[in-house]
Amino acid sequence: MRKVLLMNIDDLVLVSVDDHVVEPPNLFDDRLPAKFVEFAPRFITNPDGTNAWLYNGEVLNNVALNAVAGRPKEEYGIEPTSFTQLRPGTYDHGERVKDMSANGVLGSLCFPSFPQFCGQLFARTEDKDVALAMVRAYNDWHIDEWCGSHPGRFIPCAIPAVWDPQVMAAEIRRVARKGCHALTFSENPSKLGWPSVHSDHWDPVWQACSEESVVVCMHIGSSSQLTITSPDAPMDVMITLQPMNIVQAAADLVWSPVLRKFPDLKFALSEGGIGWIPYFLERIDYNYDRHHAWTGQDFGSKLPSEVFNEHILTCFIDDKFGMASRRALDVDMVTWECDYPHSDSNWPESPEVFAQSMMDVSDEDIDKITHLNAMKSYNYDPFSVLGGKEKCTVGALRASVEGHDVAIKSQRREGDLRINAAEAGGVLAKMAARSSN
Repeated sequence: MRKVLLMNIDDLVLVSVDDHVVEPPNLFDDRLPAKFVEFAPRFITNPDGTNAWLYNGEVLNNVALNAVAGRPKEEYGIEPTSFTQLRPGTYDHGERVKDMSANGVLGSLCFPSFPQFCGQLFARTEDKDVALAMVRAYNDWHIDEWCGSHPGRFIPCAIPAVWDPQVMAAEIRRVARKGCHALTFSENPSKLGWPSVHSDHWDPVWQACSEESVVVCMHIGSSSQLTITSPDAPMDVMITLQPMNIVQAAADLVWSPVLRKFPDLKFALSEGGIGWIPYFLERIDYNYDRHHAWTGQDFGSKLPSEVFNEHILTCFIDDKFGMASRRALDVDMVTWECDYPHSDSNWPESPEVFAQSMMDVSDEDIDKITHLNAMKSYNYDPFSVLGGKEKCTVGALRASVEGHDVAIKSQRREGDLRINAAEAGGVLAKMAARSSN
């Protein structure tokens, strides 16, 4: 297998399986049946000039939580933000595609912002007919406009009607017919008040996803639970532990009956990194050997690590240790992410950062990680839409938007509300408490 000694970054094809969209104010325009229009979320401007969404009596101030692309690091944070402070690529699909091309990124799977990862906002709606109308309107906007506006550049990802597995399964099948093969779901639904993955409650959902080839994406933080070790721990503790916290979802999936019951089902541990996985695989196999006789686990002729590798897609932003340990992974299940426009993203220099971890990786494995695994798993075929691979490379995409402004610029305004790190922890805790109710 040939090794890459002098990588030509321009030849890379990059598909990101984890980015985020800041929803535009007109999202629900003309997307709801007449009887539900009055209940739609409204985009408002607060007295201090910040923007928010108003829905069902809730004011959601953090319309752009951590959407800091284009800002200097000194201005990272979670404070409520006005759209005037945001890079247009966060909320405008035309500008997003330009930002992607300037970063050499071909395709992007975008998670929601204000409805929350699992559509918790709509699930809290007492009238479930209204709730379902909002979920469908959101999914139609995401698939038809956000993704449909630029064929070949996005991987659609639907939010769930999480309150009822039968209704949720029906929506999965509906969006699959529209070409959507990704679903955002909770890393731990029991934390949101729903049954866990160890129950059979979600079987209609798993069946629908299995039959429709829909990947279930469990993004970090989608349980609305924060990794807080103590009330006075600095924000750095939470930020450090956040990706590794997905190990809990991995353990739940492995020891639940789901993966063995639905052999064609795939999950993605979104934004979870890969450096922790080699030890996790070693640990679950050791655990099985030592304890399955009395715990009752039965994987037949397989090891738990083999089942994990058959079903679980993983992804990373910049994980040099993970790549150095790749021989302990199933490279066919490893994918890459950009995380635009969040603070962990290395936009607009993603190809350069990615290449730093790839100097001893084979061309074949690089192609799998950068795009082939994502294309296969998400039924995503940009080459046929965009006129061939040669038009989809880092070099070609950057050349197509030459001169596009990617300069890092201050977005502070006089009188802006600023939240320090200690206050930020309190804001996040309040948001999590609200989400889990």
